[in-house]
Amino acid sequence: MVKENQLTQGSISKALIKLALPIIGTSFLQSAYTITDMFLIGKVGTKATAAVGTGGFFTWLAMAFIILSKIGAEVGVAQSVGRKDIKEARRYIRHTIQLNIFLAILYSLTLIIFRHSLIGFFELGDIEVINMAISYLVIVSLGLVFYFINPVFTGILNGYGDSKTPFYINMTGLVMNIILDIVLIHGAGPIPSMGVNGAALATIISQATVTALFLFKIVLVNKELFSDIKLLKAPDMVHMKHIIGLSLPVALQNAIFSIIGMFIAKIIAQWGAAPIAAQKIGSQIESISWMTAGGFSTAISAFVGQNYGAKKWDRIYKGYFIAMGLVSIVGIGATLLLTLGAAPVFSAFLDEEEALAHGIEYLKILGLSQLFMCIEITTTGAFNGLGKTVPPSIIGILFNALRIPAALVLSSAALLGINGVWWSISMSSVFKGVILTGWFILFLRKNSYHLYKEKLNSDETLGSIE
Repeated sequence: MVKENQLTQGSISKALIKLALPIIGTSFLQSAYTITDMFLIGKVGTKATAAVGTGGFFTWLAMAFIILSKIGAEVGVAQSVGRKDIKEARRYIRHTIQLNIFLAILYSLTLIIFRHSLIGFFELGDIEVINMAISYLVIVSLGLVFYFINPVFTGILNGYGDSKTPFYINMTGLVMNIILDIVLIHGAGPIPSMGVNGAALATIISQATVTALFLFKIVLVNKELFSDIKLLKAPDMVHMKHIIGLSLPVALQNAIFSIIGMFIAKIIAQWGAAPIAAQKIGSQIESISWMTAGGFSTAISAFVGQNYGAKKWDRIYKGYFIAMGLVSIVGIGATLLLTLGAAPVFSAFLDEEEALAHGIEYLKILGLSQLFMCIEITTTGAFNGLGKTVPPSIIGILFNALRIPAALVLSSAALLGINGVWWSISMSSVFKGVILTGWFILFLRKNSYHLYKEKLNSDETLGSIE
């Protein structure tokens, strides 16, 4: 039997904050992997930063494939726990892990085989940057299976209501990543300076360590949730179709978002390596807010999922608005930090004059959209918790796609130059936040009874599967 879980009873604000804080911490840690690389690589030079940023696009794109299993794990486990059906939770765990490992192997092989064409897409125009980017991509690809599986383990435990364990495990990985970055990028004692290759090695070694710690937790500690998983058992198509159907809209949104980002990077590349480096570092600084919002998004997804499984609509409604109030504080704080502190913040990462000038403008312009980005990300989590992943995907795909023509028009010489690209990104975030939040509020008010009946029918269908 599933033990009583505090997400379906007691103080809503306390339950949300207790769950959200470790998730936010975990999100920061995941972002910090990249920030650490960027900080130390930035000290090597603009070309190295551009190479890591370019190769990093493909680990960013990997999230689209990871989400195919991660969303199914979070929502499937959360709703099953809300229904107190531990057997069903284990079925979701088995199917999401099987799907994740298959996709990790397939994606890694694709990156290695087509590495020259993939990096060549960006038309970097500098053979040194191109070679470093290819080398970085190959090394990271060899360890992508760890990069894939860790978010799924995190999602499973978050859906279960245990957000502390992923935080502690990922914290250990971050500490190792920082130490290895310092040693491998710049060299120490008998270990030579490896530059870009050192950053790649540090990342995969630390990710492998995180995977080992998760497996230790699974095998020796959390026996209730992970016992009798039987990963070698053939998947049943009903669960696999349900997981893919639930996750596919989100995965498509992330894939398209990554592809759009690549086209934006190609537009930026017309101005040279300096704005590429500025955008890569600037986006990592900006991740302070969207990673925090991502933590609230995961928290509200688990909260809504469990209360949806328990059919507690009043808690879903109240929980959403409490989460929105909390994340709004984060968004406003991020706006003040990025707009008023752009120069000192960016100069901590890169001090080359041209890149610094571009980076300061990037942070000031993107700073204006932080509140709207935060409420969009949090609302996406609320939709996901209900199993309604299509609305956020529609809004995300539409307005992210509009960034390309907007960037082309606004960045023309007659208008804003490279700043036009930054404005296209910032304004699309404003529109997404306003429209998606309005959609969810109307959704809650108009569809509660309909969703309740639909949930009963879904329970009857999935509950009959052994």
